[in-house]
This record gives sequence, C-alpha cells and structure tokens, in this order.
Amino acid sequence: MTDELSTTVPTIPLIDGTTIPQLGFGVFKVDDDGAERAVTTALETGYRLIDTAKLYGNEAGVGRAVRASGLPRDEVYVTSKVWNDEQGYDATMRAFEGSAARLDLGVVDLFLIHWPVPGQDLYLDTWRALLHLKEQGAIRSVGVSNFLPAHLERIIGETGVVPVLNQVELHPRLQQPELRSFHAENHIATEAWSPLGRDSSLLDDPVVQRIAEARGVTPAQAVLRWHLDLGNIVIPKSVTPARIAENIDVFGFSLDAEDHRALAGMDRGERIGPDPEVFGV
Repeated sequence: MTDELSTTVPTIPLIDGTTIPQLGFGVFKVDDDGAERAVTTALETGYRLIDTAKLYGNEAGVGRAVRASGLPRDEVYVTSKVWNDEQGYDATMRAFEGSAARLDLGVVDLFLIHWPVPGQDLYLDTWRALLHLKEQGAIRSVGVSNFLPAHLERIIGETGVVPVLNQVELHPRLQQPELRSFHAENHIATEAWSPLGRDSSLLDDPVVQRIAEARGVTPAQAVLRWHLDLGNIVIPKSVTPARIAENIDVFGFSLDAEDHRALAGMDRGERIGPDPEVFGV
C-alpha cells in the first residue's frame, strides 16, 4: 500500500456517452440522519458516487449532505431507484417526483428499477416511464437493478434502449459469470451491491485472508481490488469513518493472476439476498 491515502477513482464509460465513478458509497440500512453524516464523511474522503433508493428512507439525508459539501453538483454522481410497489408507468412517474423532491439536487444522475418483480409484470411500463423522464431531462441515465438476462432482453427488445447499468448482488461467492457475459455483449455496466458479502463470513475465508496478508492490505480491500480488476463498479457501505477511508484506499496495490485464480475458485453461486426471479411475487 502507499503511505498516503490513494483516492484516485477511475471512471467507467456508459453506453449513453456518460461516465460513472467505478467506486462509490452505498447507504442501505442507514437512517436519514445517519446517511447525512456518512455521506458527508464519504465526500470528504474522496467518494463521488452515492447510491441510495426510495426503499432506504434516506434520500433527503443524502441530498442534504451533497448540497452542504460545497462540491459542484456535476462532481457528485447520485443514484436512486423506484421501489416495487410504485412500478407501472404512472406510478413510476409519481415515484420519481418524490425521489427528486427528497434529494433536491436537480437532475438525478442515474435512476434504476430496483427489482424486476416479474410476477406483477410491470417492469416494462416502468422502463418506459424512465425513458420518458430521460427524454424530459429529469434523469441523466437510466438503468436497472437485479435484472436477469430474460428481463434485460425483454426491455431492450420492446424499446430498443439498453440500460446503462445493472446493479446486482456480486461477490466472490456469487460471481454471476453468465450475467456478466451478457452485460459485456450488450455494453451494460455491472455494478455490485453487497460487494463484500454482507453479513457473511466472506472476509474471514482463508483464501481472502491469505491474499490480503500477502499484499499487506485488509480482506475488504483485497476483495474490492478484485472487483475493480474485473471492471465491476462497487458501492461498499459503512458508517464508520475509518472503514469508509479503508474502502476507497484500494488503488495503491494490485492482485496478480494467481490471486485472481484463487478468488475465481470461490464461486459457489450462493445468494445472500433474494432471487430476482421470485422476489416480490
């Protein structure tokens, strides 16, 4: 590792001509005031991508932190999402108005469909609403979250518009090679939620521990470096200032081919979160 904190975060080009920071900050399961404090710390530390959602109940806190940061608005990339019970064209239009008002940041950089919920069969109408909002200039980029290839094929086939990004559960124990291959073929960026295997023993795994020790880094840093090397966008979450700083300090070391082979061998296809095919049905 370098002696000084390295926070030079690269950007990833998206299919619509925009770019997104490759490493950002998530605020899942953080209350509104807590999110304001955590995002303030994250922005001071060097993060420029903040990921929130209607479900998280902290869009207002995120907005307050971004506005108070003193950073130019176009230097902070903010993502939010429409929740399952607000899908459908008209409902999504109203849901976006609510999210935009709570954030109070003007144009939303990226807005996602949080889950496909195929059982209610509304995600196509929801996607059309997002496309309309983009045409209006209210959203800069539109994407999805937790979509499987069949869901992606449907919205692309029906509208001709490819999501810029799909945010999915992804970590060494759930590497989703088929989905990532579909993304690559269709120029869809892969963003990993739960990149460190939330609430699991991933960081205690002997493979991760061995690689981290050999590189002189923490297990979390080793896993985040793995994601970045694969080209994934990552949004680790923490409310602890030291951990917030640790998670962005991943640009002063590298993993070698042997490290990557060892981590590739950890894939078990094990989900921590719900199965997108049945969740919300």
